[in-house]
Amino acid sequence: MTAAFFRTQSGPEGMELIPQAEAASGWGEEHMRGLAVSSALARAAELQIHTIGRTDLAPVRWTVDLFRPARLRPCTASATVVREGKRLCLIDSVLEQDGRPVARASALWLAPSQSPPGAVWSGGTRPEPPPLDAALVEAQHRLYFTEKTGWGDAAQSTNDARKRIWHEQIPVVEGEQATQFQLAAGIADVVNVAANLGSNGLEFINADVSLALGRLPVGPAMGFATTERIEEAGISVGTAVAFDRVGVFGTATLCALADAHRAVDVQSFQPIA
Repeated sequence: MTAAFFRTQSGPEGMELIPQAEAASGWGEEHMRGLAVSSALARAAELQIHTIGRTDLAPVRWTVDLFRPARLRPCTASATVVREGKRLCLIDSVLEQDGRPVARASALWLAPSQSPPGAVWSGGTRPEPPPLDAALVEAQHRLYFTEKTGWGDAAQSTNDARKRIWHEQIPVVEGEQATQFQLAAGIADVVNVAANLGSNGLEFINADVSLALGRLPVGPAMGFATTERIEEAGISVGTAVAFDRVGVFGTATLCALADAHRAVDVQSFQPIA
C-alpha cells in the first residue's frame, strides 16, 4: 500500500496526526505539503458528517485556506457543523499546530435528487487520461501532461504549455482506507502545479484551493486539466476541470502568490538553487 501522510497517536489535545515522509513539501525544510493538509481537513469533515449520521448527503464543495505554513510536527484536525438542514449540511474544519490554527476548510454537502426535465447547456471539455499501461512517476504518484510533450514525468513538463496532472490516491492515515472524497479533496492541491508549473519550475505557492464536485471520482486516481490561467503583479489565478477515466466530474479554482526566490523543481521536490 502507498505510504500515508500521517499516523495517529494519543496526545495532550486528543488524537494527534503525526506527519510522515509522504507529507513533506518541496517549499522548504520542515514544511508540510498542501495535499497532506487538505487531506487531513477532509478526513475531519467526513468523520463529522458520519458522526451526525448524514450519509444521505453528497459532498459538492470543498474550500481550503492555507494561511500559515504547516510544519512537519504533530497536529490536530477538528470539524464543527455550521448549519444542518434537510437538504444540506455545512461543515467547517481546522488544522492546528502548537495551539494555533494553520489551515481551515469549508465543506458543503447537499441531498441528491432527480434532475429536472429541462434542457440546459453543458460544457464540452473532455480531457483524456493517460493510457492504462502508463507507469506513474513512482516517488510522486503522478504523471504530467503538456500540450507540447504529452504524458510523461516532470523533467519534460517544465515549459510554457498548458498542463494536466494525473495523480493516484495517497492514504491520509496509516491503516485507514482513504475515501473518494479524501482523494478528490487532497489531490485538489495539485491544481497549483497544473496551473503554475513553468519554464523555471514552480514559482508560485498557493494560498487556497476551491473544488466543486458534480460527483465523486471513480477509481484509485484522478486528474486536473488547466482551463484558464491569469497572472498579474505576482498573483496567479488558475482554473481546472477534475476528471477520471469516466469523464469530467468537477471544477477547481486556485489563487497563488509569486515566490520565485524559492522556486521548486517538481522533479526532485527541492528548491531550485
